[in-house]
Amino acid sequence: MVWFILLLGLVATALIGMPIGLGLALTGLAILHFAAGGAETLAVTAVWNVFTDFTFSAVPIYIFMGEILLVSGVSTRIYNAVAPFFQRIPGQLLHTNIVVCTMFGAVCGASTSTAAAVGSVAYPELRARGYSRPGVVATLAAGGTLGLLIPPSLSLLIYGATQNVSIGRLFLAGILPGLMLAAMFMAAIYVISRRNPDLTPPGDAGIGWGKRLWGLARIWPFALLVFSVLGTMYLGLATATEAAALGVVAAIVVGVFWGELTPGKLWRAFRTATAVFGSIGLVVLGALVLAQSLSILGVPQQVMSSIAELGLSKYAVLLLIVILYLVLGCFFDGISLMLMTLPLVFPVMMGVGFDPVWTGVIITIMIEIGMLTPPVGMNLFVLVAITNGEVNLAQAARAALPYWILMLGGVAILTAIPGIALLLPNLVMGQ
Repeated sequence: MVWFILLLGLVATALIGMPIGLGLALTGLAILHFAAGGAETLAVTAVWNVFTDFTFSAVPIYIFMGEILLVSGVSTRIYNAVAPFFQRIPGQLLHTNIVVCTMFGAVCGASTSTAAAVGSVAYPELRARGYSRPGVVATLAAGGTLGLLIPPSLSLLIYGATQNVSIGRLFLAGILPGLMLAAMFMAAIYVISRRNPDLTPPGDAGIGWGKRLWGLARIWPFALLVFSVLGTMYLGLATATEAAALGVVAAIVVGVFWGELTPGKLWRAFRTATAVFGSIGLVVLGALVLAQSLSILGVPQQVMSSIAELGLSKYAVLLLIVILYLVLGCFFDGISLMLMTLPLVFPVMMGVGFDPVWTGVIITIMIEIGMLTPPVGMNLFVLVAITNGEVNLAQAARAALPYWILMLGGVAILTAIPGIALLLPNLVMGQ
């Protein structure tokens, strides 16, 4: 009966267009009512425990900080400072897209916000210079995914808060994989540009190193933002939630004195952040209800028993989970997909012996891949909208295919060398 209700609920949610959070909650309540003898009150307890948890309160704060940075114009200053370093390299300013997305992700924490903030600056500039428009959108979409992996990551924060995994270790674990993917993206841009010179215009004469370094030094307020969010946490001066609050204060100060933040823009950022957290919070609520219902009835244990009977290795299980995320990534946005699947995926991954911190990084990369996967590739949609129809979804998806493949390659590399993700957590916080 449990599996029948679960499948019926998920299929019905997808077919009738019901909000995912509501569909998950109703499915979980139906399981608790019909298969667990009317134990709905247990779901209320589970939801209350997470939503009143101090760590989880960091989620809306980080969302608010990201929206402040989005409306304050900080990304424009960062982009202009970084751009001169790549004007003579094959790929030119396409490399700048990746670097600035990486930097912006270090204070934003969200994929679509990173893509939108950098894309709104980069696309008009690169279009005017004669760059391939689908190529520009592809690099921005791929670079934007790094905002969900490089700390402070909204995905890793929600994963840690709902699965009781250390936020500090998760944030540290996202750094090297994020930089690795950024380097892989830039290598791809170099190769693609060498093979297809029409992707970029003729190289500019460039400016001297003195002016380049001076321009880079002028974005020192960005270092204040990074320290407020990450430095205070890693030095033990603040928890993840306190660091998020410090980040909001720093974002407001930097936005006012260095950017273009006004009271009206700050209010707009607050309203947008409230709406975004409302939609995410509903999905979290539904996922918690579903997770509680499955846990009470021992569904994860049943799945583990089935895997044991089939004799699948841990890597065969990982391959099945990767395929699952690739398929579902075509139909669900990243955070919703993660929360919808964690009630089953997390216990299974732990049961076959994977590290919980490493698992969080892998799941984050998999939902990043979904950000580039049509028909529901959120980063592609955001950037196609920024182009005002000059690039359609199909063109953007084709141009982004090499980066999609590289992210899958990143999962393979991290599987073969898990120490890439676990080195910094173990080094800074111990085994």
